[in-house]
Amino acid sequence: MKPLELLEQTLHKRVLVELKGGRSFRGVLEAYDQHLNLVLSAAEEVLGEQVTPHAGLTMLRGDSVVFISP
Repeated sequence: MKPLELLEQTLHKRVLVELKGGRSFRGVLEAYDQHLNLVLSAAEEVLGEQVTPHAGLTMLRGDSVVFISP
């Protein structure tokens, strides 16, 4: 299965996204593109035990994505 096919199956479900620099976000995957730019709703930034909610939609740049976990 190709990575973009897996993302298609993950649309509108909760995901965990780790970015370069150790930042992590979890939220509902609303959209993506071929560059792995992601749009999350109900996103939270996770730093160890600390969780910071973000209002509205959160966009993550594909060039900073390390992995996406469904």
